[in-house]
Amino acid sequence: MHNHRGPRWLPGGHAQTIWPALWSRHHLGPRPRYTRERWDTPDGDFVDIDFLQTEAPADAPWLVLFHGLEGSSSSAYALAFAEVARQRGWHYAVPHFRGCSGELNRAPRAYHSGDFAEIGWILARLRQRAAAPLRVVGISLGGNALLRWAQESGDSAAATAAAVAAVCSPIDLVAGGLALGRGLNRRVYTPMFLHSMLPKALAKWAQHPGLFDRDRLRAARTLFEFDEVFTGPLHGFKGALDYWTRASAKPHLAAIRIPALVVNALNDPFVPAACLPRAHEVGRCVTLWQPPHGGHVGFASGRFPGHVTAMPQAVSAWLADHA
Repeated sequence: MHNHRGPRWLPGGHAQTIWPALWSRHHLGPRPRYTRERWDTPDGDFVDIDFLQTEAPADAPWLVLFHGLEGSSSSAYALAFAEVARQRGWHYAVPHFRGCSGELNRAPRAYHSGDFAEIGWILARLRQRAAAPLRVVGISLGGNALLRWAQESGDSAAATAAAVAAVCSPIDLVAGGLALGRGLNRRVYTPMFLHSMLPKALAKWAQHPGLFDRDRLRAARTLFEFDEVFTGPLHGFKGALDYWTRASAKPHLAAIRIPALVVNALNDPFVPAACLPRAHEVGRCVTLWQPPHGGHVGFASGRFPGHVTAMPQAVSAWLADHA
């Protein structure tokens, strides 16, 4: 996987990002089926966790997936990992960040790229069900937050998670955020994210009037402008730059004390290759895979029409080897 080459019929990072998300095959067998649980959070809110319906024995390993920005258990990559978990006979859970399970959450907060306290609370509760420490993967935003949890937890992480993997994560949020505000990214991806983020934020204002400057939010056309008004202040940051700087996982990779895989395609339009860490910067527990192709969580393989199970298979194999 660390030498993944994109199919000849799908050239370039943008094509390798968009095509797999919209048209590829995410699972080769029947569509995975989930059972949902709603957990009450300590601050009077709730999170929804989807569990793969499985025949796996009670002592089988657990794979947990944290989704990306505006993702869910129905995202292409979540279905692809569900397929791999089913093939391996593992239990599989997809926790939803607040507001991402189809229903607005209650508290005056949402979720963010550095949401390590939320991840820690969810993982601790899932660990109570598992026979052994969990294998955990985070996609994009979820991967950055997962790495931040491992960094903050230090040696104590090992009791909860055996190994973690972050796939296409914006571990340098300043570089990633600025990249999303430029050129084709600003015209293609930013409107796609804001199309779902803005209505949810306005619903949050209706639920908690005066929570933020509604007129400034309505005028937001970039993720920086959105995070400056909404995400940053709502989660204890001064604004977008303070949030992006303090929430980034890249500066703290050497603090991780459990096996951690960090996968970033060099042609990911959201995460510039120039901002990615080198091997000497990350500490002994971190493995870097930086394949030339794959786009942003694309990694299509095979002949047209292709499928996206190669990356989940490779990441799950790494987690199994290092757990």
